[in-house]
Amino acid sequence: MGWVYQMSERIGKIERPSAERFKGKRKICFIPLVYTWEDAPEDYKTLIKRYWEEIREQTANMEEKVGKIAKIYHELLFLSGENGIKELEKLNKESYELVRGECEKGAELVGTEERELAEACTDWERCLAIGLKNEKVRTKISKFYMDASEERYRYVAEKIGETLKDGENGILFFGERHWIQFPEEIEVFNVYPPALDDIHRWLRDRLI
Repeated sequence: MGWVYQMSERIGKIERPSAERFKGKRKICFIPLVYTWEDAPEDYKTLIKRYWEEIREQTANMEEKVGKIAKIYHELLFLSGENGIKELEKLNKESYELVRGECEKGAELVGTEERELAEACTDWERCLAIGLKNEKVRTKISKFYMDASEERYRYVAEKIGETLKDGENGILFFGERHWIQFPEEIEVFNVYPPALDDIHRWLRDRLI
């Protein structure tokens, strides 16, 4: 249910591979980040709660299949260890609970992003979001955003490549629309629980 295996690109749903196939290899479980807000509608909050329950279930299933999680990476996280956990609690309560639980079992939280790169990318995205009218300006801002994003995602990929050791399993929490190019030798598992489709539908219905 919701299990997708890929190399560097999504190739569709297949049967869960045997643990022997991945013995000794580096593995990343990608979990799409979803956010809520304090005064969000109750039905949306219910969807978010179900989403993270399904994520916990599928993460546990992955650990049973390929082993314990050794490293955790998270979008907009600049610090490692205990400082990173405190930072994460302010950033996203839902992923914080899961990460804290994994760290209590021995996983290491790794500072995943470089602040200047992440903030530059976010600022250019905000510029695009205001609805620019001039085509030349919009084209330039889009180019700045794309360049900043490529540099940001390259940094994240290099951080994972440098810190995830042979035979280790990791989790990456990141926005669903990222285009991080993972090192080729890292096996990537995408987790898309059923609740994610319902969240997409909820947001789409309210944006139309």
